[in-house]
Amino acid sequence: MWRAVIIAGLALAIAPVLPAQSSRRGAADKGPRALGLLELAANGKAHLIPITIMYDGKFYDASAYKAAPVPMALEGGTVYEAVKSGVSQGLFTITGAAHAGANWVGEGTWKSAEQLAAAAAKKEARQTKPAEAEVDRPPVLRRSGSDKPAATETTKPSTPPATPAPAAASAPPVPVQTEEEDPNRPLLKRGKPSTEARPAKPGGSSTIASPSAKSAAASAKTGSVQLIPAISDADGPEPSSYTFSTKPEEEQQFRKKILALAADEVRSRDRQLAGETIAPARTQRSTISREQPTFKDPQLRIFDLSSSNEPVLVLTTSAHMPRRAEREYFVTLVAREDLNGDLHKAFSNVTDSQHLDVRQRMELIDAVDADGDGRGELLFRQISDAGRAFSIYRVIGDQLYPLFEGTPQ
Repeated sequence: MWRAVIIAGLALAIAPVLPAQSSRRGAADKGPRALGLLELAANGKAHLIPITIMYDGKFYDASAYKAAPVPMALEGGTVYEAVKSGVSQGLFTITGAAHAGANWVGEGTWKSAEQLAAAAAKKEARQTKPAEAEVDRPPVLRRSGSDKPAATETTKPSTPPATPAPAAASAPPVPVQTEEEDPNRPLLKRGKPSTEARPAKPGGSSTIASPSAKSAAASAKTGSVQLIPAISDADGPEPSSYTFSTKPEEEQQFRKKILALAADEVRSRDRQLAGETIAPARTQRSTISREQPTFKDPQLRIFDLSSSNEPVLVLTTSAHMPRRAEREYFVTLVAREDLNGDLHKAFSNVTDSQHLDVRQRMELIDAVDADGDGRGELLFRQISDAGRAFSIYRVIGDQLYPLFEGTPQ
């Protein structure tokens, strides 16, 4: 597995930035395990937002954890593996860190899985080609000293250029503190994922590579930024897919069922806001119960988080009610299917733009193995009047349990 972050030694007495929460379900990775969010633009430029560092079953805010002055999750040379629903997409190597408003952002180099595979194949071809060509090559005379091996690509001296200021940052990068400056400070281990994807030296500039052809084509159509969870952990499990495989007709049935659940949730929230849950008139209650919300751009993701062939459905959408078309509801719904094919609500969050001060909007990022036990958790981004934050939830039975809830900024 391509990644490298591990602390040579962590002090056991660590004061968490946020209240720590247990994440064990039996034997699992003890960490440290860093989780970030890679923002990959259509032009191939990328940077990383630190989210959490897990150590000994507890989660800490990675943007503040061991920041002296740079957070440990953004130490130069740290390698993150970007994973979409558990499937590796490539490697991102930290080369610098900077403030983006009140937050930290990691700058670095991006190599897609396709680029890494092509580089490995090219390297193998270089190693085998001379031996094959030597068979039919005629003898040649060499000048004195010509038998000295020429410098190869791996022996060329590397002089990193100056670090450019990150485009997303409002301040120049902070110099990375090295091990020599503070030998007792826990560090994320620097790694070399491959010869072609060697991390730059701390303070070096970023040479951002293009994303894969498929990813670039998809993002180029919309001009959007891809949000990909990224893990840095040398001792964690190998990535595995969390996508639940369905046929088109099965997905349509899932969509129909979960939209029916979502309609109930929107109607319930609409009644609550209207004050109709206290003492509505009989005829009014009957009318409201029959109203059907209009959903806009429903996004359904179906996961198999525990490799047990049990689908977990996550719906994110917006909705309008006929009586109050001016009010837009934001819906996030998580449900599980039982043995009879019925859906059971595990989590529901319904809010609107007028009430983000009391109930945040939740956007699903993806399923990701946050604690290194091989099972997937759900990573959300929360949006409220107070700012934005990230949260991680584990699905157990018909309930969601929070593992980490960040502070809005």
